Order: sequence, then structure tokens, then C-alpha cells
Amino acid sequence: MTTSRKVYMETLGCQMNFNDSEVMLGLLKKEGFEPVDNKHEADLLIVNTCQIRGSAEDKAFSYLGTWGKLKAKKPHVKIAMAGCVSQQNKDAIFKRAPYVDIVFGTQNIHELPELVRKAFDGERQVLAVDRQKPRSTYDYLSDIAPVRESDISAWVTIIEGCDYFCTYCVVPYTRGRQISRAPESIIREVLQLAANGFKEITLLGQTVDSYGKDFEDRQYGLAELLYELSEISGIERIRFMTSHPLDLTDRIIDAVAELPKVMEYIHIPMQAGDDEILERMKRGYTSQQYYDLVRKIYDKVPNAAVTGDFIVGFPGETDEQFRRSVESVAIADIHAANTAAYSPRKQTPAAIWEERGQEISDEVKQERLQILNEAIHRQSLRKNLEYAGKTVEVLVEGKSKRNPERLTGRTRTNKVVNFNAPYSEDELVGKLIQVEITEPLPFSLIGNMVVPAEAMPVLQ
Repeated sequence: MTTSRKVYMETLGCQMNFNDSEVMLGLLKKEGFEPVDNKHEADLLIVNTCQIRGSAEDKAFSYLGTWGKLKAKKPHVKIAMAGCVSQQNKDAIFKRAPYVDIVFGTQNIHELPELVRKAFDGERQVLAVDRQKPRSTYDYLSDIAPVRESDISAWVTIIEGCDYFCTYCVVPYTRGRQISRAPESIIREVLQLAANGFKEITLLGQTVDSYGKDFEDRQYGLAELLYELSEISGIERIRFMTSHPLDLTDRIIDAVAELPKVMEYIHIPMQAGDDEILERMKRGYTSQQYYDLVRKIYDKVPNAAVTGDFIVGFPGETDEQFRRSVESVAIADIHAANTAAYSPRKQTPAAIWEERGQEISDEVKQERLQILNEAIHRQSLRKNLEYAGKTVEVLVEGKSKRNPERLTGRTRTNKVVNFNAPYSEDELVGKLIQVEITEPLPFSLIGNMVVPAEAMPVLQ
């Protein structure tokens, strides 16, 4: 391959998809491709897709439609579709978008260089073949340096797939069954990140707290990994997401409480506040068990922040069942939550239930989503008001997007803080500083950097 070729990437979906995209760019960089921010400059266009909701899938095909017109003017350009939609619908994509050159799924990332070579060598349609993997995709990629979006914080995938088969979720079909990455491979990657100056890592997995359950040769889980990673010099902050309520053990919670480098932030989806809906979702716990788990976290880690996920409009959801979800936000005392209207995904039982007359109209879904979001808005503000007047540790990320006169960063509890400082962006990015909170907002905090008198710059 020539060194002049350029690649443009669009990524949809979760943090794992963004990590996958960074790895893809690393693989292609090794092949001589240069990442670019302008699709019109690219020789290779890749969309990394998400299939959790129908809107994300539609957006992916919208990108392909636009790129198809671009390719009509520049025939040498190659188009690739990656990710969960590709994993689920590989054979149908060429029929729907015949101008696509390469289709590969979540389990074929390590084959990307070979697929691209075939496409540029003239093979009209290159389709990755599914193979049974004995180990994690990321165990195959230990010598690849991902092209990171940040120089400070990095995603690190530690487990792929899911074994739970919730009735609404397509993940087990698109990412496969649970496969934990070898701890030696993870530690190697984090050591390299530390050597490259990264300060923060986030361990990723669809059910990150079930890490290690599939190991047959050792008793080793997320807690053990957290203790080992905490010993790595240079890494100052460690996070993990997303946790499943059934796998968040006392041992993991104790690690959060005991290890200074592990942040006091845990994301645990609840999905619904009604027990009948939870049972139909096949979540494996009741609303009370979720409340008890969150209370245990707060008891062991008093300064922790717990966030969640909720789905509204699940097939057959009644007004009363929805009301319980709204009430659960305050009962659980979480800090914030992601919300979504239920979107049917083929192969899942819930999609069949919709077809049998249990569908909730889009109008009702949107009404419920608005009501739930308002409840979360109130709850988030209430929790953020607890930060008023407090001084918190912030890892500085750069300039605030909303106010370039301020800098921005995150607290240990993952709160976004926009703050005033007597230093420039270049002087503070990547540093841990203290910020006094002056104005709590529903989804962010505003404050002023605390500067010791002896460290104050001389103002001209």
C-alpha cells in the first residue's frame, strides 16, 4: 500500500465502538493510512455502526448513501461498513448499498488490513467470514497502537460480548458470547499507555463486572485486575463501565473503596423500575434488589456517584409500570441516567411481542421519555447541589466547548466541571487540580481553580 492513502472514520454507538475505531485506525496506520477529518480527502471511508436502536442503524445507512454519491465522482474511493450492524446483517448490506466495498463485523477487526488489501487490489466486494474465536479480539492486537482521540484518557476493552440475553438486546447476537481478555494483555496495554503519558483509563465491557467469569484456568476477576492496574506508575485514575447489577460483587465495591486510583463512580443500568417489566426484560433482579445494591455502594463508598440507564415504552408497559420507573430515579438516589425509547431489534423476543399487539406508540414513547428525562433532570440537580461550595479534584481535559474562556475537566465522580483558571490550557491539560464549585447545574458544575498563594502566577 502507498503511504499517501487517507482514511476517514465515522463512529456510532457506545464507548466500545469508539475504542474499536481507535484500534482500526491503529491497524490502518501500520498499513500506511493517515487518518483525516475531511471525508472528501479520504481514499477509504469507514462507518463503525451500532444496532442498539433503529435510529443508529438508519444513521449508518444515511452515511453510506452520502458516501455512495461521493464515490460516484471518485471511483477509486473504497467504502467499508463495520461494527454491530455489519455483524448482524453482513450478507444483506451489499444488496442495500451495492457501492460498499468491505463489510466486516465486531469479531473481525483484526482482519481489517487483509480486507482492505483485497479491496484495493480490485476485489469488488470483500466480506469477512465469521470464525469461532478462542480468545478476545484484543488479544490478537497486542502489538497495535490505537490512534487515540485523547492524549490524557484512554478506553481499554477488557471483555467482549454478553451472556445475559436480555429480551430487548441485540448485543449477544452482534458481539457474541462473553470472552474476557487475558489480564497479561490488558496490563501490557496499560503499561504502554502510562509510558506514553496517559493519566486515566476506562475499562470497557458490555458487562464489565463479569470480567473473568469465563476463565477456566484461573480465579481472576475485575477486582483482581483493579488491584494490579493500581500498581502501575503514571496512571492516576481508573474507571470501569458498564456494570451489570448481578455481577457487581462486594469484592469489586471494596476495590473502589480501598484503591485511591479507582474512581468513586459506578454506572449500573436499571432499565425499568417495575418488577414485572424487569422480569419480562429478563434482567434477573427486582427493583428492590437494585435499590439495595446502590445503597450498599453508598454505604461502602460514601462519596460515590451511581448512574444508570432506563428504557421507556417496552412492549406492554402500562402507565402504572412507567410511573414506577419515574419514581425509581429518586428512590435509587442515582446521580444521573441515560434514557431511550424502546426500539425493536430483530432476533429478540421483545420484537416478537411488539408484532403480537403489545407495541407502545411512538407518541406515547416520546411523552414518557420527556417525563422521565424531567425526573432525571430534577434528580441530577439535587445531587449536584451537594457540591456547592466544595473543593473537588479535577483532571483537566481542555477548553470548555460552551465557553472558551473557561477550561473543562471531570471530577473523580465523573462530573463535568467548567472552571476559571489563571493558567492557560497548555499549562493545565492533563494535570490534576483543585476546583471550588460555585454553581451547580443539572448536568455540570461551574467553579474556580484553587491556586495556593505560593503558586500564583505574577500577573502583568
